[in-house]
Order: sequence, then C-alpha cells, then structure tokens
Amino acid sequence: MQFLEMMLKAIQQIGSAIPEWIVLLVSSSGSVTTVLRWVMPVLAFFILLQTARSMLVWKKEPEIWAYIDLPNGARLPISHWENTIGRSPSSDIVLNYPTVSRSHAVLVRADDGSWTITDVGSKGGIVVNKRPVEGKSPVYPGDIISLAGVEIALLPIEVEQEQQEDDESSLRKPGKPGRVLFLVTLFQLLTAMQLCTFASEENKTTIIMAFAGLAAFMWLYFIFMRALQRTGFEVETIAFFLTTLGFSVVASAAPGELGKMFFVTIMAVLIFVLLGWFLRDLERAKKARWFMGGAALMLLAANLLLGKIVYGAQNWIYIGAFSFQPSELVKIAFIYAGTATLDRLLAKRNLTMFILFSGACIGTLALLGDFGTASIFFVAFVVIAFMRSGDLATISLICAGTGFAGMLAVRFKPYIAKRFSAWGHVWAYASTTGYQQTRTLMYAASGGLLGLGAGNGLLKHISAADTDLVFGILCEEWGLIVAIIAVCSLVCLAIFTVRCASVGRSSFYVIAACASMSMLLFQTALNVFGSIDFLPLTGVTFPFVSNGGSSMLASWGLLAFVKAADTRKNASFAIKRPKEEIQ
Repeated sequence: MQFLEMMLKAIQQIGSAIPEWIVLLVSSSGSVTTVLRWVMPVLAFFILLQTARSMLVWKKEPEIWAYIDLPNGARLPISHWENTIGRSPSSDIVLNYPTVSRSHAVLVRADDGSWTITDVGSKGGIVVNKRPVEGKSPVYPGDIISLAGVEIALLPIEVEQEQQEDDESSLRKPGKPGRVLFLVTLFQLLTAMQLCTFASEENKTTIIMAFAGLAAFMWLYFIFMRALQRTGFEVETIAFFLTTLGFSVVASAAPGELGKMFFVTIMAVLIFVLLGWFLRDLERAKKARWFMGGAALMLLAANLLLGKIVYGAQNWIYIGAFSFQPSELVKIAFIYAGTATLDRLLAKRNLTMFILFSGACIGTLALLGDFGTASIFFVAFVVIAFMRSGDLATISLICAGTGFAGMLAVRFKPYIAKRFSAWGHVWAYASTTGYQQTRTLMYAASGGLLGLGAGNGLLKHISAADTDLVFGILCEEWGLIVAIIAVCSLVCLAIFTVRCASVGRSSFYVIAACASMSMLLFQTALNVFGSIDFLPLTGVTFPFVSNGGSSMLASWGLLAFVKAADTRKNASFAIKRPKEEIQ
C-alpha cells in the first residue's frame, strides 16, 4: 500500500509540474486529430505484428528431462513431466506387448527432479527393482521398472547434454521486447494527446497523469522482469496494449474514473505476478485446489445473499463506496479448482466432484440472473471436462442436459426470454429493448475504418456503453481497423496458448491455460457479437478494455495461467530458470 501511495503522489507531482505549453499543445485540434487518425491504426498494427511474430514463430522444441531404455534397445527421450505408459498408440511411452495394459502407468517428475510411477488400474501390475508397487512408488535414475514382465529403465540426461540444451535455448529467445514496448508507449502518449483534443480543461491533466502513470508502471514492470533475467514479454505487451485502449474508453466515457482504473491496473498486475509465482511450484499449486474451490463457492454464496440487482442481474456487492463483482474473481478460482495432474486424472477417471462443483457455480449464476457469465463458465467447464476425461459421449450428455435445463428455465421463467426478445431484429425494438444495440450499430458505422478520434464519439452517452457496448466505442472513436486488431490480439494469445500446450510440462498448466483462454475468448465473442446483434446482448465485458475494476482483475488473473504455460527458456517468471531446476 505504501508503494501505491508513493506512485500516486509521484504522478500527482508530475501532473502539477506539466508545463502549460504541453497542455496547450496536446489540446490543439484540427490537423493533430487528422494525422493521428491515420497514424494510430498503423501503430496498433505494428504492435500486434511484432508481438505475434515473436509469439508464434518460435519452434516448438520440447524439453528433455530423462530417457527411457526400452526392451528393444531403443532410448526414448522424456519431454514432459507427466507421461502415460501403455500399449495404446496414444501413450507417451508405447510398449506394444500383449501383457501390458492399454493404459498401464503414469511416470511423473516433481519440481525437485524426483520421479514417481503410479499404477492406473493395470492388469499385470508394476515392479520396481523386484519390489511390487501398489499405487504410487518413487523411481530413481538407473532403476529397472517391470510392467507385466516388460522391463524398462529410467536414465538421467548427461550434464554435457544439459549444458548443450541450455546453449541452444539461448538461440531461441523471444524477440526484442523493448522495441515493441517503445511502440506501446508511443501509442499511449499519442492516445493521451488525442483525448486531450476533445477533453474539457479540468480533465486534461487527469488524462495526461493516467496515461503517463500507465506507461511508467509498464516500464517499471519490464525493468523488474529484466532484472530477474526474464526475456518473454509478449503476453504482457498485448495486455498493456488492450489496457491502454481500456483507459481510452474510460477517459472518453467517464474520465473521473481514470484514477480508479489506474489503481486497479496496478493491483491486477500484482495479482498476475503473485499468481504466476505461486504456480512455479507444482506441488504447492496442487495443494491449493480445494481452498480455491471453497473460496469460489463462498464468494458466490455471498453474492447470492448480499448482491444488488444492476441491469437485471444480482451480480454486484456494495461495501460503502466500494463495489465489485464476485463472479469475476470466481473465474480465477474456478479455473484453478478444475485443473489436475495426469496421474490423478488417470487414477480416478471420474468427473463427479468437478461436475458438482461446476453445477453449483453455474446454477448460482443462473439464480443471480447473470446468464452471460454463466455461459462463460459453462464453456470453461466443457473445455476442462474434455481435457480431463477425453470422453465425448459424457460431454455431449452434459451439454444436452444443460440445454434442456435452459429450455425449462425459459418455459417457467418468462422474464428470461424477454431479455433476449430483441435478438436478431433489434430495429423492430429500436426505442425499447433494442435501443442500445441500434445505437451501437449506427455509431460504430459512423466511425468507418479510421474512427472519429479518441474521445470524439457519441456512443459514450448511451447507458453501459463503456462496459457492455465497448466494441462499439472502439469502432466509432478508433475505427474498425483498431477494433479488429483488439480482437485479433486475444486470438493471437489463444494460438500462442495452444502452441504452448503441445509442449507443456504438466496437464495442470495445460488445462489451466486452455480453460483460461477459452474464457477470455468466449467472453470477447459475447461482448463483440452481442453489441452488434449477432448474439444476444448478455452484458459481459471485453477483457482488459471495458470499464470495470473486477473485470480488469479477472483478466490479468486468468492471464497468469497462460503465462505459466510458456515453457520457453527464461521467458516466463512462472517457470524456473534452468539453473533453478538443478537441485
């Protein structure tokens, strides 16, 4: 708290020291706005291009943690912390012998470098160094593992090979983050200049202070990570770029809330860092699953008992002048509680507890009338359930049951159907239930490709424009090009997550990253398509861009799971550096 107070005082001093000629310069209209309307889309495009190139061009070269000596004399590299062993062709270690079960065992590496093997219900059993294994047993380099009479050996990697891999990894570093960060800083400063062109005199200093503070905090974070010898900054670059657009929306629609958004952004990045640090230790992370699940249920219960109805949904809790949406924070806990390691998944092979937990969360959100958020949770549930079980039949049955429950809700709760009555023909309800979307369509179209200029739109005067209809503000003030770039930024993150998942260390990180990204992407789709009447208007936010402290905290928190899945050497602070791996 003292650090935050110092930051705010420093920004206030900077704001008070801003020469009057700078304020007058950024306030000049006319030619400045015309030039910036062309410059900003180009700058945004290069930010995305440079970031995407660094994120998506890198080779998916797996890490080598040990070797398995097979009966035929072949030596198989172990590239994951969790490996299935069995006769099935889909196993990580395939033993094509009739005595071996299709899914026989799971070989798991811990953070400290130790290995364990778990019997997952095989018929022939496991013997380690002539000792029968019941359940789980430690395995050491050089041990002979017999699976139904088929012998394999666990071999460590040589020190020379480990050094060679570290040297090769230095050639696969992420791109130059400082260059892209400079472009983001330039984008932030030009955004503040453009906003001041249309802002009132009393808001100009506030806007300059907020954007200068955001840029300064971004560089402080970058310097801190470089001090930790971390080189990957693409995930954060996209988040800071989208957050800049979010500051622009707030400065245009509600400039008095810029101070709050700046404070919340600092808190959100701190949550991002702390959660990423906590995920560094897989054993520590696994122990917190039950706590996170309980915290999620407690938050939803508090929302059910204390929540206030806003725009038809009981999803806000007010404590004095402070308000927040518990469902946004529950997203982080929901993802965390739904993850699991491979040995646990194959040993139990059931989803009963997770289905009950998900049903309680989604059912509570439905009772609260927050159907948009409920649908986001359901999509995340489907992703987690499929990745945990791989059973399409079970997932299809769950989806069918959920669809039937939705039909019953519409049948016996007519007010639910009324909320979506204008979907698909909003112009017929232009003065009633379709008022927001028709205005969004008109004002968004008026922005064209380049926009009218940040702060120069009219949609901001419509109710919930800076939250539910934020895509329309982007189209009107920034133009269709920047609005599409904002969406493509999240799509780029999703592709990066899938690539990371293919070489992920543990299913814990892979499931969490994929489920988090599915939440962010589906939420974006609901916001974008809902505002232009492709989908019902559900009242969910655009991640990082919409005005809202709870949404900002949740967006950065979910991003921590994506960061933890980045296994490039020295790229992620959520992954220990090679020297830290050596015990």
